[in-house]
Amino acid sequence: MTNNKVPQPLPTARLAEPRRKTGGQLRLRVSATAESVLRAGHPWLFAESIRSQNRPGEMGELGVVYDRNDRFLALGLFDPSSAIRLRVLHAGKPQLVNRAFLRERLERALQRRNGLFDPQTTGFRWVHGESDGWPGLVLDRYDTTLVLKLYTAAWLPWLGELAEMIGDRLRPERLVLRLSRNAQEFARQRYGQTDGQVLRGTDPGQAVAFLETGLRFEADVARGQKTGFFLDQRENRRQVETLAGGRVVLNAFSFSGGFSLYAARGGARSVLDLDISPHALAAAERNFALNQSEVTVRQCRQERIPADAFEWLAAHPTRQFDLIALDPPSFAKREAERAGAISAYRRLAALGIHHLKPGGIILACSCSAHVSEDEFFGAVRTAAANSNRGFTELARAGQPADHPAAFAEARYLKATYLRVN
Repeated sequence: MTNNKVPQPLPTARLAEPRRKTGGQLRLRVSATAESVLRAGHPWLFAESIRSQNRPGEMGELGVVYDRNDRFLALGLFDPSSAIRLRVLHAGKPQLVNRAFLRERLERALQRRNGLFDPQTTGFRWVHGESDGWPGLVLDRYDTTLVLKLYTAAWLPWLGELAEMIGDRLRPERLVLRLSRNAQEFARQRYGQTDGQVLRGTDPGQAVAFLETGLRFEADVARGQKTGFFLDQRENRRQVETLAGGRVVLNAFSFSGGFSLYAARGGARSVLDLDISPHALAAAERNFALNQSEVTVRQCRQERIPADAFEWLAAHPTRQFDLIALDPPSFAKREAERAGAISAYRRLAALGIHHLKPGGIILACSCSAHVSEDEFFGAVRTAAANSNRGFTELARAGQPADHPAAFAEARYLKATYLRVN
């Protein structure tokens, strides 16, 4: 992180430290299939793939996998409460996981972002989980505030080390901890830590501000969804800006109005934010207020409606738009929901296409990792074909460079742009 302040010592919350384990190294034997998968570099070992272990494992300790010939195969963080029983840190030759290992791993992720952003973008992802060698952990930047989100409680025993390392290397004004729901109770009971806790620095007391390609946004880093803002849609927002000139725009599932604000800067005549959350719509209004120095933003007519997007689209068949962005939350958070999600994407695309003026453009997005690219793109194309209007697919998009995908399950973000005749 770059700023003009002289680095100062940061107040530190009570943090977890790795506990000394008893009973010797945790040794795991796995199925032949799992051995092959781990050798190929997959970062997850599922509970059903473990054939034996020498003792019960503790949350966050290092588990070592040995193959059928008693050779080292991989090591990772053990999570006895998760279906993903081991989150792999390293595979191949034996490796010592210590402070130097973690610091080198962090440095590698930071170097990967070198040159991606100029001073006009101060909101982006420093560390993207498994694809950066940090399974179940992300680190986001919002100007001088960093947000560390843990998707597994297995990192909690290492939290003191992590906070110190991040603070020393990046010198943030503050470091905020976010926890996935499955980790919150363990964190509270074992360590007295809570979601939204400030680990280092002072509590901002409100949303923090940052820049994205020169536009000003706020992020509720302590209570907002994910880490406070959907940084992964940056490139699609930029694309919407290039398409928005002179258009009437609908932003369904608008959240804090990112697509709308970019469309306004791109010269849209009007934007409609549609979201079921009044809190999200209020954030969108504040983001527009932050950018009134932009002439096109100031001139763009804004409308905000608190409503379920499916219900509103079905109930207002005569409203027409030149450009529609459909960016819903995940419709499939588990494999069992995949079929229903595909159907929902198809229905949503059909509703959106119905509201497009001739020659209009629709951007349809999916953040459901359990729905494949072929399934999602197929659902949208089926909806377009069934509209009997004719369409042209203009482009497809995935994740930006600061959200790399090193294995199949990491490729969650999908987007397609269609022009409807």
